[in-house]
Amino acid sequence: MAVDKVVATENFIHQDFLLQTDFARKLYHDYAAPLPIIDYHNHLSPQKITENHRFGNITQAWLEGDHYKWRAMRTCGIREKYITGDTSDEEKFVKWAGVVPKTIRNPLFHWSHLELNRYFGIQTYLNGDTAKEIYLQSTEILQQPTHRTQALMSMMNVEVACTTDDPLENLEYHQAFRKEKNDLLLLPAFRPDKAYAVEDPVAYFEYLQALENISGIALNTFADLLAALDNRIDYFHRNHCRLSDHGLEFMPYAGGHGFDIEQIFQKLWNQQALFQDEASFFKYEVLKHLCKSYHKHGWVQQFHLGALRNTNQRM
Repeated sequence: MAVDKVVATENFIHQDFLLQTDFARKLYHDYAAPLPIIDYHNHLSPQKITENHRFGNITQAWLEGDHYKWRAMRTCGIREKYITGDTSDEEKFVKWAGVVPKTIRNPLFHWSHLELNRYFGIQTYLNGDTAKEIYLQSTEILQQPTHRTQALMSMMNVEVACTTDDPLENLEYHQAFRKEKNDLLLLPAFRPDKAYAVEDPVAYFEYLQALENISGIALNTFADLLAALDNRIDYFHRNHCRLSDHGLEFMPYAGGHGFDIEQIFQKLWNQQALFQDEASFFKYEVLKHLCKSYHKHGWVQQFHLGALRNTNQRM
């Protein structure tokens, strides 16, 4: 795609962007556009929302923790120091901007220009040549009260936001936000991936110790582990959680293996590595119990299967 040094994007990011028929325009403008956002899965920071965080610049708002943008940058050969390294925020943004033209026909291209247009009023085409100008302009806007965290979510018409929270979380920021009686409903979602992440037995043992501390239940047996997880589910439920959330490469099933689950748990407690079949059986047993507990509480279950993240072998 050949572009001039500075190109305005209003010729394609307009109110009928991607709406190519009269019926599409009617459905969107009359029905979809006015609806609020009910966001049941995100990785927003409850602390930043509660404290009404002000982003120092667009890199902090746009690039920190964004695996989609990171993957595109790595695909285009951008060095890791400009992605997760210690270079300046401006340098990271300039490198990202240089990648944007290469993402055409990928949603990243559309998202980037839609967000610049809708929330910053910036209609300049984002590329390496315009990066510094857009960085300075957007950073200045982000310092205004209209672009602090809660104001941005209000601007986007967010009604409900369910964050992603490990069972060890004490949910203090959800509690504090609820006391403020905001129009936005900020709720936790129970994400117990680390409760069955047994691939690293040393890290898993450390997690078990932390789970002991926060639940107050000594984990001497596998049954104790399930009781501790139930303890955290009850705590999340009291704090208005109604969603579970799981990231899995695949849904493990090992119902016919007949392993001794207590022996497997004792191996983990002693920080011993499991065989692959043992690990699958352990995950299966933990997930089976969790699903029963969710059902008892009337929770919705979310499963993210086969998602590829951080696909960089050099890391």
